[in-house]
Amino acid sequence: MQAGGGGGFFPRGRPRSADTVRLRKRKSALYSAAPGAGGERGPDLIGENIYLVLFTITLRVLNCFLVQTSFVPDEYWQSLEVAHHMVFNYGYLTWEWAEGLRGYSYPLLFATIYRVLQLLAKDDVQLLIWIPRLVQAVLSALADVKLYSLVRHLENAETAKWVYLCQLCSWFTWYCCTRTLTNTMETVLTIFALFYYPLEGSKTRSSCKYLTLVALAFIIRPTAVIPWIPLVLWHFWQEQKKVDLVLYSYIPVGLVTLGISLIIDRVFFGEWILVQLKFLKFNVLQNLGTFYGSHPWHWYLTQGLPVILGTHLPFFIHGCIQAPKRYRIFLVVVVWTVLVYSTLSHKEFRFIYPVLPFCMVFCGYSLKQLKTWKKSAITFLLLSNLLPALYTGLIHQRGSLDVMLHMQQLCNNSSNQSWASVFVMMPCHSTPLYSHVHCPLPMRFLQCPPDLTGNESYLDEADIFYSNPLKWLNEEFYNGTLPTHLVFFSVLEQEISSFLALNGYEKTATVFHTHMPQGRIGSHIYIYTRRVK
Repeated sequence: MQAGGGGGFFPRGRPRSADTVRLRKRKSALYSAAPGAGGERGPDLIGENIYLVLFTITLRVLNCFLVQTSFVPDEYWQSLEVAHHMVFNYGYLTWEWAEGLRGYSYPLLFATIYRVLQLLAKDDVQLLIWIPRLVQAVLSALADVKLYSLVRHLENAETAKWVYLCQLCSWFTWYCCTRTLTNTMETVLTIFALFYYPLEGSKTRSSCKYLTLVALAFIIRPTAVIPWIPLVLWHFWQEQKKVDLVLYSYIPVGLVTLGISLIIDRVFFGEWILVQLKFLKFNVLQNLGTFYGSHPWHWYLTQGLPVILGTHLPFFIHGCIQAPKRYRIFLVVVVWTVLVYSTLSHKEFRFIYPVLPFCMVFCGYSLKQLKTWKKSAITFLLLSNLLPALYTGLIHQRGSLDVMLHMQQLCNNSSNQSWASVFVMMPCHSTPLYSHVHCPLPMRFLQCPPDLTGNESYLDEADIFYSNPLKWLNEEFYNGTLPTHLVFFSVLEQEISSFLALNGYEKTATVFHTHMPQGRIGSHIYIYTRRVK
């Protein structure tokens, strides 16, 4: 991938000599010049060299198939499970949807895919699982290309090449960019919006376009506005015609996008509801996210950002020192976002994923500035990111998805559905549900909605269960119908062994989950099946 070399992925810079001009007269598309470089422009797609676009899409599709693990419940429960319920009219919606904390705009993308598959009678469970992820992979690939284009327009093809390389070899981007997470779509829209943001030296500036993309990100995930606050304020400060910016950009874009969101949610909720306001009230003003765990204020500084950057961290720091002054606003965005999220007690790696592309700009600039050890630095980055990317994508926490293959087998035989039932005795939302089974198989799992009444002694069903699993099972099924299949982590087996033996359950499958079990999460997932008498 040498810029200006015979590869042809990256547009070439302006020729420096007559000899170079003569070489560029070759008719091969691989030698096409970039805009402004003189000569004819080669074939392009979304404004970039078609070979670069196709290569990036191919890589992200491969990326998609090499990520076979679970990360967080939201990648299913706030997207695919909701879409499945929208189209096929059965499934389970989490408490957020009952409270109106989530909007239907993002799940609608996947519901549209599901609806098309249904109309074509191609709604096979594997297609329901993989096509949404492939769509997300393609969108992420286009965002990668746009990041390259942004830097090429701001700097040159040489710098853009290194930013592009850093983006592609980021282990955390590899881990997240094909998942059906609102954070992933937020990151994609952020990169596209950056392409049109009126940064100094930008040749693609468009206030309406970037504001529309920011507004869409806000509708999908309201916290998407956090990294854009300094950027929008900086744009307003620099803009000479401030009144026109407000009247002809801010207000129309805001009203149209918010209006579309309201209509979509009105259709599916059956009432007018402003989910973005309720989301911000719950997560920011009331800070009720602490129900799902809390971390010290410095967590993003000492763990969050260093982990998602990984071995890019020294290059990021070097790039911050070396980058031109006009990129200081990007550094302000990173610092501001990390500080704002640090004020919230509940913290997750994925929350700051949208600032990672900003960091990659500095990492790429760092590589460009290296005079010596450049090849060693590139090799180090590639190898040090490859291992965690493959491990987290193929091995760590894969049991949550692999166990659903066993549940799918219960649906393959229609006679099974009449008698089979499943109880998942794992931390709530540990596995996806009907989006990965696609049949009305009776399935139950431990519930964990937060208490919204202020009761400090409140315990959810999962907490009560884990306080004394054996007692809970004996009381729950004292006179009730026992499920035919029990699914639970290996750490629970010994504690409930008497219940399993007494009720005729036998272990029928063992599924690997992780090498790093902790707390309620075991290294393996066990499936126990009740003997039919």
